[in-house]
Amino acid sequence: MADPRTEPGKILVGKAESYEYLTLALGNRHGLVTGATGTGKTVTLQTLAEGFSNAGVPVFAADVKGDLAGLAAQGDSKPPFLKRAQEIGLEYYADRFPVVFWDLFGEQGHPVRATISEMGPLLTARLLELNDVQEGVLNIVFRIADEHGLLLLDLKDLRQLLQYVADNAAKLTTQYGNVAPATIGAIQRALLVLENQGAANFFAEPALDLNDFLRVDREGRGIVNILAADRLMRSPRLYATFLLWMLSELFETLPEVGDPQKPKLVFFFDEAHLLFDNAPKALMDAIEQVVRLIRSKGVGVYFVTQNPLDVPETVLGQLGNRVQHALRAFTPRDQRAVRAAAETFRQNPKFDTATVITQLAVGEALVSMLEGKGTPQIVQRTLIAPPSSRVGPITPQERAAVMGASALKGKYDTLVDRESAFEVLKARAGRWVDPADKPATEADASAGGIFDKIKDVAGDYLGGNDGGPGKGRSRMSATEMAMRSAVQSVARTVGTQIARAVLRGALGGILGGRR
Repeated sequence: MADPRTEPGKILVGKAESYEYLTLALGNRHGLVTGATGTGKTVTLQTLAEGFSNAGVPVFAADVKGDLAGLAAQGDSKPPFLKRAQEIGLEYYADRFPVVFWDLFGEQGHPVRATISEMGPLLTARLLELNDVQEGVLNIVFRIADEHGLLLLDLKDLRQLLQYVADNAAKLTTQYGNVAPATIGAIQRALLVLENQGAANFFAEPALDLNDFLRVDREGRGIVNILAADRLMRSPRLYATFLLWMLSELFETLPEVGDPQKPKLVFFFDEAHLLFDNAPKALMDAIEQVVRLIRSKGVGVYFVTQNPLDVPETVLGQLGNRVQHALRAFTPRDQRAVRAAAETFRQNPKFDTATVITQLAVGEALVSMLEGKGTPQIVQRTLIAPPSSRVGPITPQERAAVMGASALKGKYDTLVDRESAFEVLKARAGRWVDPADKPATEADASAGGIFDKIKDVAGDYLGGNDGGPGKGRSRMSATEMAMRSAVQSVARTVGTQIARAVLRGALGGILGGRR
C-alpha cells in the first residue's frame, strides 16, 4: 500500500473515513486554523508546515511560544504520536526540516529590519496608535520626505524630520495644511514609547530581502522561516504591524502568477486576532484587499487563532481551507462562536457540526479543504496526522547550531547607518529649503550625476562595460565585490523609492499610501 503522505500534489492532513488532504494547487486560497488553547492548533500548524516543505514550498511562521522551533530537530517518537500514526494507518518516522530562524531583536535568529519609508505612513500610524489628526500630520511628514529626497530609514530620521517640520510649520501651512506643535509633540512621544519597546532594532538597515524567504534546500524542500516571537508578543501592536508589513511587501514585490500548481510561499499568521483588534477602517480595507489579491502572487495566508469570531467576515470569506479544533461553550460569546464556526462549513448530514465542535478531543478537528474547482468539501471529523519533527522547543545550543550553519549567516548581522534624513537635516540646522527654489540645472545635474555614476561603476564592476574588471573573469577581487555590493545597495534604494512613489500613485496607497 502506498504511503498516504506521498500522494502527488497533496498534503496529508489526517484521516476521517478516508484520508483528508490539502490540495497544493489550492494552497494559495488561504486558510484558517482555530480552536481553544490546548486543543492541538500548534501541532496542526506543524503538520501543515512539514507538508508544504516536503512539497518544495517555502514557509513563514511566527513562533509565539517557542514550540515551532522543533521543526529544526529530529522527531523523538513520543508514544502519543506513535499511537496516532497507528490509528490512521501510517508508519511513524522521525525527520527534521530545513529551518532559518529570524528575530526582530537579533537574539534568537537573524535580525529582521525594515526602513521607515518601507513601512509607510498608514502602518507607521497604526504602530504609533495615532488618532486621525496625528495620522494626517504624519502623512504630511512623509510627503515632505518624498519631495525633498530625504531618506527615512530609522527612528532618528523620523524624529529629526518631525522636528524640522515643527520648526518650519509656518512655511508649511499654506502648502500642506496646519501642522500644530502639540501634534508633533504627541507623535514624538509615541515614537519614544515605540523605541522603548525595542523597535529601534527593527527600523534600520540592511533591510530584509524577501527573496531570502523564498528558498529551497539542496533536496528541493522548502525552507521553513521561523520568526522568534515570544519576546515580540510583549509588544502585540509591533508584532501585528510587522507581519502585515511583510504581507504588503510580498504583495508589492512579487509578480502575478495566477493559480500555480503550488504556492510560492505559505504564510502562517499566529495570534491573528492581534491584527484586527481596534483596527481603523482604512487599515481593515487594506488588510482585506491584500488578503484578497495576494493569492494571485502565489502566496497562501493561513490565520491561526482561538476563535473564528476573531477574524472579520470580509476576511473570513477569503479563507477556503479550514481546520476547526474544539471550542468550549461556557459563555454566551463562546456559544455564538460555536454556532458561527459550524455555519461556515459545508454541512455533513452524518452529524451535527455545532455539537461535534464542543466534543472534539485533543488532536482531533473538523476539516474542510477546497477541492475540484475550489469548492469546499463536506466537513469531516478528522484525526490530525502526527508531525515527523520534534514537537516542542529546542535547546539554545541546538538553535545556535542551526544559526551557525545558516546560508544567511553574516548577511544581516552588521548594522548599517548610512547618510539619511537625520544627517542631512542636522547639516541644515533647521533651515528651511524649498525644493522648488533649487535651479533646474543643478537638480538635473545632481540627478544625472548619481545615475551616471551608478551606471559607470556598475558597468565597471558588474561587467557591463567592455574591458571592465567584470568581463572575461570568473572571479572578482574582494575590493570589486565590496564595490558591487555598494552599487547594488544604492541602486536598490533608488529603485525602491521610485517604484514606491509610482505604486502609491497607481494603487492609491494600499498600505503605504496617503489619504
